[in-house]
Amino acid sequence: MNPSKLNMISFLNVDLEVFSKSDLQSLVAALGSKVHVHYLGKEFGLFKAYLDLALQPKTPESGILRYCKLVQKLPPSERSIWNAAKSRSFDIGIEAPKRGSHYWTAVGADAVRAAAEVGAQIAISVYSPMGTARPPKKKVPAKSPE
Repeated sequence: MNPSKLNMISFLNVDLEVFSKSDLQSLVAALGSKVHVHYLGKEFGLFKAYLDLALQPKTPESGILRYCKLVQKLPPSERSIWNAAKSRSFDIGIEAPKRGSHYWTAVGADAVRAAAEVGAQIAISVYSPMGTARPPKKKVPAKSPE
């Protein structure tokens, strides 16, 4: 199904979040320029990598499939780091639509199967409407009595 204009506004991205007992630097390096690193360090006593795709996907499904292809192409040593991770999440980011409108999407069987094959879960984060800054209302000068 093709995304509607509303879907393109509400769908933000698909992030990848990995938690592991092992350092994730070589895994992230192996993913290369296909991802942007938002965070690489320690959190909750585990190593964490928080990434997004360098090229913004048009749909949640295309983002998940792109991540899965990257994981499938990992060299054996980095793939073992991936496999040993405590958690691997493809997190679909959605901005809640304005009141009175809606957002709908689906993640097809191919993407669900691909995520399962690489041992990742699919998560969904819904953010409150961010809106845009509106210019201040112009004050209309009061009419002077004649």
